[in-house]
Amino acid sequence: MPLNHAQWQKALAADRLSPVYLLAGEELLVLEAADALRAQARKLDYSERQVLDVGAHFDWDELARAAAGMSLFASRRLLDLRLPTGRPGVEGAKAITEFCANPPPDVSLLITAVEWSNKHEGAWTKQVDGTGCLVVFNAPRPNEWVAWVGARLASRGLAATSDAVALLAERVEGNLLAAAQEVDKLAVLHGQGKIDAAQMEDLVADSARYDAFKLTDAALGGDGARALRILEGLHAEGDELIALMGWLVNQLQLALRLANAQDFAAQVRAERLWPAREQLFRKALRRAPREHWMQCLARAARIDRIAKGREAGDAWLETQRLIAAIAEPRAAQALI
Repeated sequence: MPLNHAQWQKALAADRLSPVYLLAGEELLVLEAADALRAQARKLDYSERQVLDVGAHFDWDELARAAAGMSLFASRRLLDLRLPTGRPGVEGAKAITEFCANPPPDVSLLITAVEWSNKHEGAWTKQVDGTGCLVVFNAPRPNEWVAWVGARLASRGLAATSDAVALLAERVEGNLLAAAQEVDKLAVLHGQGKIDAAQMEDLVADSARYDAFKLTDAALGGDGARALRILEGLHAEGDELIALMGWLVNQLQLALRLANAQDFAAQVRAERLWPAREQLFRKALRRAPREHWMQCLARAARIDRIAKGREAGDAWLETQRLIAAIAEPRAAQALI
């Protein structure tokens, strides 16, 4: 069975690496776990590491050759097999199974996969589990989110009141990368001492106040006034409109895919939407039909052309009109 958090921490602290590790799940958590394992490997004199990136035309014989290879400089070696999709295919599954059946001495195989679900499991994962360590890193559930943020703060040597932790958790809800970045920023800005809610508000205010993510969330949530204030702040701070439009178009395309979906719940799962964002899009789609989102995308494409100098017009003014129409579809005449 996959190791839980406590078991993984114990395995990570062992004085010798297991023959094989499979770290799978949420990208940020997997990458951090892999970094921790590599650091432990260096402490244990696994002084040589060979990276194997599995792409569309990867030759799985490379794994066997790497495992059998000798080193003149290191007695212990780490093979770093990066399997982004978590699907090795028939040849890959066979190669990994064969490695597990007869792992070379003083060689450890680290497999990382940043796409994962129960459907990825098979005979090869059972072989990995039986030979070494299988750890699946899931994103915290909604009821675990505040605790996860608090633990993240503690892991960086930061202490915060429960109100401060809750405030930060709300600001970065469901976004692991944003949460990690905010905590790292707090470690630099605050230093020692306990952070209360007022201090947390001040420390995270800048990124939360005029953030492109908050802009689209406010617009999709129907809060046009707030969305326009955020847009004004982005403009005043000199943000590049082209970069902003990239994210805005991404969210409009997502809205259109959801609007076109015959099975909304299935599409939500395919898009891997956090529950809070699922509700955000549900409400947005109730306010307007799919034709509205198509019109918004067309206007966004025109704004992009204006921003790049390929068409005449005031790009920021047109963006204001677009944001207003996203927030309040009845104002869609502003697009004309």
